[in-house]
Amino acid sequence: MAVVGATSIDTAAAHIAGATALADWLVIAPVALPILGGALLLMVRHRTRVHAVLAFLFLFASFLSAAFLLARVVSEGPLVMTMGRWLPPFGITFNADALGATFATAASFVATAAAVFALRDINVTGRRYGFYSFLLLMVAGVNGAFLTGDIFNLYVWFEVFVISSFGLLILGSERRQIDGATKYAVLNLVATTVFLITTGILYGTFGTLNMADIARKADGLRETGPLMTIATLYLLAFGMKAAAFPLNYWLPASYHTPRIVTSALFGGLLTKVGIYALLRTMMTLFPVERGVLSGLIGWIAIATMILGILGALAQSDVRRIIGFVVISGIGVMLAGLALGTPLGVTGTILYAVHSILVMTALYLLAGLMHEAGGSYSLHHTAGLYRSHPLLAAMALLLVLAAAGLPPLSGLWPKVMLVRASIENGSWWMASAILVSSILTVIALGRVFALSFWRMEAGEAAERADTEGAISPAAGYGVLAALIVPAIAIGVYPEPFLRLAAAAAAGLADPASYLDAVFPAGGGS
Repeated sequence: MAVVGATSIDTAAAHIAGATALADWLVIAPVALPILGGALLLMVRHRTRVHAVLAFLFLFASFLSAAFLLARVVSEGPLVMTMGRWLPPFGITFNADALGATFATAASFVATAAAVFALRDINVTGRRYGFYSFLLLMVAGVNGAFLTGDIFNLYVWFEVFVISSFGLLILGSERRQIDGATKYAVLNLVATTVFLITTGILYGTFGTLNMADIARKADGLRETGPLMTIATLYLLAFGMKAAAFPLNYWLPASYHTPRIVTSALFGGLLTKVGIYALLRTMMTLFPVERGVLSGLIGWIAIATMILGILGALAQSDVRRIIGFVVISGIGVMLAGLALGTPLGVTGTILYAVHSILVMTALYLLAGLMHEAGGSYSLHHTAGLYRSHPLLAAMALLLVLAAAGLPPLSGLWPKVMLVRASIENGSWWMASAILVSSILTVIALGRVFALSFWRMEAGEAAERADTEGAISPAAGYGVLAALIVPAIAIGVYPEPFLRLAAAAAAGLADPASYLDAVFPAGGGS
């Protein structure tokens, strides 16, 4: 009991009295484990031989904890853990629902796969300068963004993975890396500044930063507060993070410059954090404002998917082609957000999971093609089908997956988004999704035809960079590990559809999310 002047304040009502159950610590395990691993690697920074093993162990543990967390969320509903023994909305909360746990599981899985792929892609110098430490901290930032229940801490986790990814981007200190990193840093600095300013306006309006508390109070402030301004600024900030049109030119300018395993992680993970933040803010916090902005989001989605894939058709560097395919996929995901229907949002969530797997795999495929053909250029690479038939088979599967063709993972979310567009009367959106799919087939089919089917390259091939070449076991095994779940989603989609539908339902009707944070209807 505290006393202020003559008034007594019972602070016990704002405190957690009992100890946190051991099982509830699972909520923060996907974030805490990579942080612990990164700190441990810094302590043994001179013993570079153990870096890869330690990083793999911590990332695999993070993946297992995220998978267990997802299983528990599916069976019991959203889970909440509050920091510092202060009850919400005063204490910082981690809130794992179906959406956050699904994204954290997929992110931890591809990061674990990338750590294995990096066994020979990253040399001793790269390890000494902290590749695995940056990797672990980036994964901690990504998982923290997926699992936080506090919008200011969403900003903090954004900063964690942006700073870590900047470290990964400049590792090697080549001229082209510095150039790409500068563009990446400037645009992300602008986006995070807009994010921080908007969060300040939001706090001044709501008096809280807890997402569940904001969702509860939004209806009461809709007539008097600047909610439309806040929602529009968040759309701008997170749209830049997600590489949505017209603020996406930084992605193809920077993603092709670092080591290929870094490009794979960036292409698979970082833009999806922007999509996650858009889904969380627009669907749960500002659904009315999202409805007003739906037309604008729709046109941004169309421009992103069509101009993105046209950019891919204009390139001859495989890494740049994949970078533009990543952008086009962001447009497909924004289509579901623009529609806002349960079917459309379900399609967006499933497509995001598919994109995390397939975009990571496409970049790793590019690394293997470079090792086999000696170049990333379509002008210099040919005949890989004859010399590397297994790689050709994997490449064909990934082309089908990225284009949304059966029997791979891209099919069902695109079917759902096209159907949702038609049901909503948005024929233009359905047409854009189908056109972008056809152009994706042409763009990636061109890569397959020239690099694998063509017998002779038109120009002399570059000398293969054999230093740090990827071992077949690590490279092919990791690629297969990413393709298997993509096939599973394609041929047996029911459990994945149910999970995505549950995540979409949680966004549209956050009652269970709010009840998990405020079980007795408490709060400010």
